[in-house]
Amino acid sequence: MKWITSLVVLLMWLSSGLALAGQGYAERPEVQAFIEEQVKAADFDPEELLAVFSKAEKQQSIIDAISSPAEAKPWYQYRKIFLTESRTQGGAEFWTEHADTLERAARDFGVSPEIIVAIIGVETFYGRRTGSYQVLNALATLGFDYPPRARFFRKELAQYLLLARDEEWDMMKPKGSYAGAMGMGQFIPSSYRAYAVDFSGDGKRDLWNSVDAIGSVANYFKRHGWKQGEGVAVPAIATNQSVERLKTDLKPAYEMKKLQSHGLRPSSQPDSQGPYSLVALELENGMEYWIGQKNFYVITRYNHSPLYAMAVYQLSREIKQRYQQMMASDS
Repeated sequence: MKWITSLVVLLMWLSSGLALAGQGYAERPEVQAFIEEQVKAADFDPEELLAVFSKAEKQQSIIDAISSPAEAKPWYQYRKIFLTESRTQGGAEFWTEHADTLERAARDFGVSPEIIVAIIGVETFYGRRTGSYQVLNALATLGFDYPPRARFFRKELAQYLLLARDEEWDMMKPKGSYAGAMGMGQFIPSSYRAYAVDFSGDGKRDLWNSVDAIGSVANYFKRHGWKQGEGVAVPAIATNQSVERLKTDLKPAYEMKKLQSHGLRPSSQPDSQGPYSLVALELENGMEYWIGQKNFYVITRYNHSPLYAMAVYQLSREIKQRYQQMMASDS
């Protein structure tokens, strides 16, 4: 086949040493094999991909960042990152600015405005911090130079190539997080392809645009099973140490009677039928317990961390309260 001949010729050229050593990924055998896979699977032009990967560069700062995630911190340190006055006020202002779009998203997707705003607030401080890494560099670095999660990030790299082609992007231009997440809602490529929506109606899915980002976050939550009108979690008190025998898996698996039989007492009755999860958060002196509902689990589909989900939930409540105060003062 013609593409095989072209690929072989180009690979021989690269291996001859004419490519600049250490400047890109294209001369590495495992990258060449990856390129060949994409050519076969998705009919990419081999010359185009070789040119792209000759520009991609490993960045040690990306590996350093993913090796020390914020979610590794205990709750009492983690919450201070996101539960701040500036993020609460910023969320209320974002809500005010985009009230009509948020109302439409809530109506179309059945997701509360405060949750949508809190996600965007936690992820990018309402679009102010969408990331400075070239997405291609981030995914190539993690896909080929970070063995613990190389398989996952190579899949995301393949998704990024498809996404860039679908959206007609220059593959070198989009910037995002150290993990290759993009836009105000920080969607990884597979999520971008699956859940991003054109909420502005301009024919593009632009997650750096607030309108599309709002609709896309709402769509993500709807597609992952968000229950409109139900709560997220309720605080609970452990009356004995028996609670420590329970697992803290993210997916709800316990009936209320089971939790209560281990000494866990909710501060109020959850407004859903269950099952529920046990959320255990580390304080400076002891533990804090919550009973998670289905919607808490849905938040963890965005980031598989109970700390993340709790930060989003608590920030959403503070944002809603601040927004209501602002509306009341203006009336």
